[in-house]
Amino acid sequence: MENQYTWLALAIGNSRLHWAWFKHHTLIETWNTPHLANVVKPERLPQLFLSSNLIKQKQSVANIPVYLASVVSRQTELWQSYRQLNLISLKDLKLSNTYPTLGIDRALAAWGALTTYHQPCLVIDGGTALTFTGIDEPGQLIGGAILPGLRSQLTILKRKTAALPEIELPDTLPPRWALNTDQAIASGIIYTAIAGIHSYIVDWLSQFPDGAVIFTGGDAELLCKYLHLQFAELAQQTIIDQNLIFWGMRVIYEQQRHGRTANKLD
Repeated sequence: MENQYTWLALAIGNSRLHWAWFKHHTLIETWNTPHLANVVKPERLPQLFLSSNLIKQKQSVANIPVYLASVVSRQTELWQSYRQLNLISLKDLKLSNTYPTLGIDRALAAWGALTTYHQPCLVIDGGTALTFTGIDEPGQLIGGAILPGLRSQLTILKRKTAALPEIELPDTLPPRWALNTDQAIASGIIYTAIAGIHSYIVDWLSQFPDGAVIFTGGDAELLCKYLHLQFAELAQQTIIDQNLIFWGMRVIYEQQRHGRTANKLD
């Protein structure tokens, strides 16, 4: 009986696997791992990639349902043999005005934001890509934008230029007018990114004055910190929620579970 209420949400991103352990609708734990290298067995999850707390409690990691959303097809293929796989696609979401190439990660994060906060939401995801996704209260996709994330921009500069060094993102704003190369790279990436984020937020709030602005993704806290240092009043209107995509996946789980229960009653 316990097993039927335990399930995993797995969001496969461009750089990592993002896991969440749920007991029915309650989120127990989240963690991140590298991408898989091997095919998942039909009845057993890859134990090395699981939370130690989950392994201790379940003892057996066989036949736990996995709800999977992926933007990396090669990683998705490794899961095809797993019998308890529930692959999520755009058609599972009640999101309108979508387009065929909309990333399932963006769609789920937007849907998770709307169903959690119940107001128009602008989701700013600071991951490998920096994305903006707007959704209104009826559940219509307003649209959005995609550009390289902060660390992707650093990587591109390192790979495409012979003389520029690899740097770490600072904890605070660098000098805008830098006098050394490291700070010049940080200045260029950070100030242009924050100016762009500011522009999108201002435009969003002009259309939806009561709308939410929610940061998620690996660089969410850093982006919010930079925004606060540059535009303190605007930053106070933002929220950080690292679990938006999992809230969206939970809605899918609840829909499918309700559907199975209804079918049994029929």
